[in-house]
Amino acid sequence: AGALPPALRAQGADPRVLLPGFGPILAKLEDATEIGRLDPPPAMAGARPRLLQGRLRACGVDAYVLDAPPYYLREGGPYADAAQRPYADNAQRFGLLGWAAAELAQGLDPSWQPQVVHAHDWHAALAPAYLRAAAETDGRTLPGSIYTVHNLAYQGLFEARHFDGLGLPAHFFGMHGLEFHGRLNFMKAGLYYADRITTVSPGYALEIQSPEQGCGLDGVLRERANQLSGILNGVDEAVWNPASDAMLGATYQPGRLAGKARCKLALQQELGLDAELGTPLLCVVSRLTEQKGLHLVLQALPSLLELGTRFALLGSGDAALEDAFRTAAAARPDAVAVRIGYDESFAHRLIAGSDIILVPSRFEPCGLTQLYGLKYGTLPLVRRVGGLADTVNDTRLETIDLDATGFVFDEFSAAGLLGAARRACTLYRRPADWKLVQQRAMRQPVDWQAPAARYLELYRQVAA
Repeated sequence: AGALPPALRAQGADPRVLLPGFGPILAKLEDATEIGRLDPPPAMAGARPRLLQGRLRACGVDAYVLDAPPYYLREGGPYADAAQRPYADNAQRFGLLGWAAAELAQGLDPSWQPQVVHAHDWHAALAPAYLRAAAETDGRTLPGSIYTVHNLAYQGLFEARHFDGLGLPAHFFGMHGLEFHGRLNFMKAGLYYADRITTVSPGYALEIQSPEQGCGLDGVLRERANQLSGILNGVDEAVWNPASDAMLGATYQPGRLAGKARCKLALQQELGLDAELGTPLLCVVSRLTEQKGLHLVLQALPSLLELGTRFALLGSGDAALEDAFRTAAAARPDAVAVRIGYDESFAHRLIAGSDIILVPSRFEPCGLTQLYGLKYGTLPLVRRVGGLADTVNDTRLETIDLDATGFVFDEFSAAGLLGAARRACTLYRRPADWKLVQQRAMRQPVDWQAPAARYLELYRQVAA
């Protein structure tokens, strides 16, 4: 939502984003003007939000923001309180977002009329439902809708009693609608009512139609297979570009890699890791969850160190995983460095200074860190799943001169990961071949230009 709109604008579109009025968003909204006060359905009326229009200059995006302090200005995070308990009124909070999107589509702002509404994940999934309800009520043609699934595992499930407060027709709560095993499912609304469905890689678009990865919605997705497509995410090159990255101590590009070597040396010194020549440095930048396969890294770590590698991690999430990685770092501070939390600047230094980035996910809709790895010449070591399979070509002896850009394994196991790591270490000790694969990886087109063109073509189809 930050990087795609400028890419669309560069190709002739006039996009706007609609966001909840969280504190950091309101603080960064420049040139804000009030469009008016809204009158949402009764269960949401306590908010009576203002609709603001302005600009989020940091990402070059024109934005509408729902200023509803009772719903969005809270001490915790966007979805849960400080103790990680989901807010009890999340159905109303994000129902309001979808309702406001449909109101904008019906001419709420007289100065700008959208032709397409593009909703993302469960949080905005009611927008297509509200549009369908308005079309049924008024009998008029409204803007088309596209719904993008970023992660099917998070669906916005609520008790059925919340449906009555959303202001949708009663028949929308049924098998052909929002009902899901007696509960209310926001994501199912987007899948069922949108004119087109996309997800963030072609591989994931196929996988989610299977029972294994369909998370209970595979039947709906198979029914809508002709309206479903996968479009890969891109990298925001204004933020992620080793040739111009101000967060690095030295910049570099495919034909001039000396800066990457300086980044590695500086990172090893910063982390207190051994800096022996010929020692590959592996990194992880990730949420620490079971989905991301980080327990495989823990299981494989002793063997990885025996291969002569060093390891550094930045991430947070599951408390048990956090503790286990801290313990590993304490046992081998010369070879393992761990930082728990999120640090944007350190993430850039870590990826730039490492040789290999590990992304051993159980499932992965698209993945961004492997794209950052490609861009920064930090060869991705990934599992053959979802967007990882779509973006990384495996390196074997017979493919080094063809299309190799990283290392891929199939079996979701520590043994599978180790097999790929051994191949990576073998290639690393052949500097000329390593450099060839590294430069090819860095030259892969991973920006937003091609994805934006595909979205724009889809918008034209829906708006026609």
